[in-house]
Amino acid sequence: MKRVIVVGGGPKSYIPDVKEYACEECIWIGADQGAEVLVEQGVEPDIAIGDFDSVSEQSLAEIKKKSKQVLIFPDEKDETDLELAINEALRLSPEHILLFGVTGGRIDHSQANMQLLYPLMKEKVKSTIIDRQNRVELVSAGEHKIEADEFYPYVSFLPVTLEVTKITLEGFYYPLDQAYLPFGSTLCISNRLIEDTGTFSFESGILLVIRSTDLPT
Repeated sequence: MKRVIVVGGGPKSYIPDVKEYACEECIWIGADQGAEVLVEQGVEPDIAIGDFDSVSEQSLAEIKKKSKQVLIFPDEKDETDLELAINEALRLSPEHILLFGVTGGRIDHSQANMQLLYPLMKEKVKSTIIDRQNRVELVSAGEHKIEADEFYPYVSFLPVTLEVTKITLEGFYYPLDQAYLPFGSTLCISNRLIEDTGTFSFESGILLVIRSTDLPT
């Protein structure tokens, strides 16, 4: 599977060790400060992209030294650095895109980054946002399997359309049978699997599927 790993410039405290997600065919893209994160974690970016207004001149010099390709854009532009990185990722025809450094900090950035899952879903590219506490995917109508994960025990389903119809959950602690889930409902928050594999299905709408864990205090 061709996997592209994109690291954005979100708070570093939210970003796990990205090398744990490496694979033989992985391509690494750092967006702005995300390229700095890759270098700091010992990964040489295949592509570093952005306006780099969030890194020092010394750090940018190190990014240029370590990266195979550096694409520098002006500060004032129509896309965020992350969107530019995702566009580069799509040109590589990936089967799966992992996104790190896209949550935490400013809510407007986090929300915009979540919405960037939509064009990826339309392109039928599996895409996952990952931070130290969550895994997030955007899913279209149909039937889907989901595997139990001890590290992310909680599973929540949030509608991002005005409604999600006939949602059915099987293999979950709180099952559902063709339920109606309107935008703004908390019906499907903090469920969990009771089988090794569960299924969820729905007839129409789009769901944000969030797998999460509680961090120690």
